[in-house]
Amino acid sequence: MKTDRDISSAVQRLYDTYPFPPEPLLDSPPPGYNWRWNWQTAYSFCTGLSPQKQDIRILDAGCGTGVGTEYLVHLNPQAQVVAIDLSSGALDVAKQRCQMSGANRVEFHHLSLYDAGQLPGEFDLINCVGVLHHLADPQRGIQALASKLAPGGLMHIFVYGELGRWEIQLMQKAIALLQNTQRGDYRDGVQVGRQIFAALPENNRLVKREKERWSLENHRDECFADMYVHPQEIDYNIDTLFELIDASGLDFVGFSNPKNWQLERLLGKNPELMARAEKLSDREVYRLIELLDPETFTHYEFFLSRPPLPKADWSSDEALLAAIPSRNPCMEGWPSQSFFNQDYQIVKLSETEFKFLQACDGNSAMQRTVNEILAEVEIGVEGVRSLINQQLILLTIG
Repeated sequence: MKTDRDISSAVQRLYDTYPFPPEPLLDSPPPGYNWRWNWQTAYSFCTGLSPQKQDIRILDAGCGTGVGTEYLVHLNPQAQVVAIDLSSGALDVAKQRCQMSGANRVEFHHLSLYDAGQLPGEFDLINCVGVLHHLADPQRGIQALASKLAPGGLMHIFVYGELGRWEIQLMQKAIALLQNTQRGDYRDGVQVGRQIFAALPENNRLVKREKERWSLENHRDECFADMYVHPQEIDYNIDTLFELIDASGLDFVGFSNPKNWQLERLLGKNPELMARAEKLSDREVYRLIELLDPETFTHYEFFLSRPPLPKADWSSDEALLAAIPSRNPCMEGWPSQSFFNQDYQIVKLSETEFKFLQACDGNSAMQRTVNEILAEVEIGVEGVRSLINQQLILLTIG
């Protein structure tokens, strides 16, 4: 039986052979954003509040070639970022990437997640994307990270889901069988995998799923290898996912793609079924959703926190009117009445909504309350709540 060290060595060899992700290096900040990597928007999503401080410490745990690291630095201009990874080859690319784009507020460490406890201090935000499911002991890994999370801090995690990756699992096993004694030769694995896809009939389920979902990214050998010839992968379902979360000792804040977890989109046409579902726990509802819509859940992305984490309640008009609003920084195409929101969905504002959002732009310095802005823009309290629900404004308690 392979030991944790054997598995870690195999994973390290894969990423030394195929540094991942393979995004090109740029001599300028990366385009766009991922709101989950922006401290202001992530904190607001989790608490309903704009964070009180920006000079935070961020850990990118399993940074790979530094794609996420680079964004974390540029999206959080007052933060100090630390990045760790098991692969020295990937770290070399990450260092070059950040140096070229001017992401200078970052220090890199050649370190396993298991050894995160060796890092000094605590972190306000820990980002761990696509890493835990490649560990021999993910619970040990998440516990190591949890030990470095500061009180009131957030951890953003991304792990694979078994239901949406069923065809991937089958192809992984097929490649391994045909590789036989050459398993661990990752270049051979990529070659075998591509030959299998080329040989299979067009109507084969594995081929169809690859073409409709994965082929655009898998034209790069680095991506193909990460998906189909990885030496270690654990795919989760809701039950096993919450076993991992419970083992962390942290609080589950919520999934960062909440629209996918609304049962109404699947069973909303049948009130009787919706009434039956009201008797289920939250976790049972999550399980029901993934069972009914397996192709959607190729992965889980979510936030955990270490208490105490505040939670704002803006249901009171009095509290909302006294709040100080600011514009969500993750918008593409602003200022305009039509733009992309933090999830890159098109938003079209009315003229009054646009004027209110304009008033929020730069309001962190002016500190005007919602009530003061409403004196000039006739959008009403419910109009403000609509902007909140769309994650277009951030609020500070007045």
